[in-house]
Amino acid sequence: MAKKLNDTIIRAYKGEETDYTPAWFMRQAGRSQPEYRELKEKYSLFEITHQPELCAYVTRLPVEQYGVDAAILYKDIMSPLPALGVDVEIKSGIGPVINNPIRNIQDVESLGSINPKADVPYVLETIRILTEEQLDVPLIGFSGAPFTLASYMIEGGPSKNYSKTKAFMYRDSAAWFALMDKLADMVITYVEAQIEAGVKAIQIFDSWVGTLNAADYRIFIKPVMTRIFSELRQYDIPLIIFGVGARHLLMEWNDLPVDVIGLDWRTSMKEARDMGVTKVLQGNLDPTILLTEWETIEKRTKAILDEGKEQGNHVFNLGHGVTPDIKPETLKKLTELIHSYSHK
Repeated sequence: MAKKLNDTIIRAYKGEETDYTPAWFMRQAGRSQPEYRELKEKYSLFEITHQPELCAYVTRLPVEQYGVDAAILYKDIMSPLPALGVDVEIKSGIGPVINNPIRNIQDVESLGSINPKADVPYVLETIRILTEEQLDVPLIGFSGAPFTLASYMIEGGPSKNYSKTKAFMYRDSAAWFALMDKLADMVITYVEAQIEAGVKAIQIFDSWVGTLNAADYRIFIKPVMTRIFSELRQYDIPLIIFGVGARHLLMEWNDLPVDVIGLDWRTSMKEARDMGVTKVLQGNLDPTILLTEWETIEKRTKAILDEGKEQGNHVFNLGHGVTPDIKPETLKKLTELIHSYSHK
């Protein structure tokens, strides 16, 4: 039996008035929690996500421990790629490593498609368990965006400068657009399945697209992102876009059919509004602030909440993900501060 849902964050995402500023933290599930670290001694990330009961436990743990206003599904942006024929493994201390990187149009054409019920049933079952039985806050689903997924698929793993990805894009635009279309089809199908399974909002992580300039973004990326968000609009749930180092793309994002723009710590809400951004804003405390003394954390958090109140339509988050060295008790205290300080 599903619990009564606290939908404060959904109302905030829709630009409605709320009694307080809602909050959640990227990478709140896992990372710094001792219970999670214990699990990771026995299981890999992929092994956890393939066991719905275990994955649901990891997903709901921060809601219970920190009192945040949303859960975010515990999984990796790589999770749907094996269905396409991508040979990916998550290597400790490195991240996703692709053993069959994309090199040409033939590699793109050989990619398959995803059938979520057959290929990732464990993801859908995790969502069902959480939304029907366990959570009293909304569950946020997510996917990587085509550029960010392509960057791993072409580089073969994490990159500092994305040189192979950008060279591929500039050198063979036909192959690039074919890859974008394949990945867009996957993102749409994968996200639709998450929505049908019960998630109440979707965040698309275009984590590394800030490496492109705005002119290239408009040519090579914006059309595919417009298609993805336009198709997802029919579900009438909040759609969020987020990337790091993407200040120069904020007005491009503002044009997209999204509800919410996530800011990293490099750009303040006032700066975004002064540029002309009109969407609901999410963010944007620098995660490293949480490694300092409480006086600094409190001061910086209150400043962001004050700015959010002044600039309107704000959901609190970090400017990027929780790092493993941030203490769980700090995140709990942070959530309590956000709720108490912003309460109207």
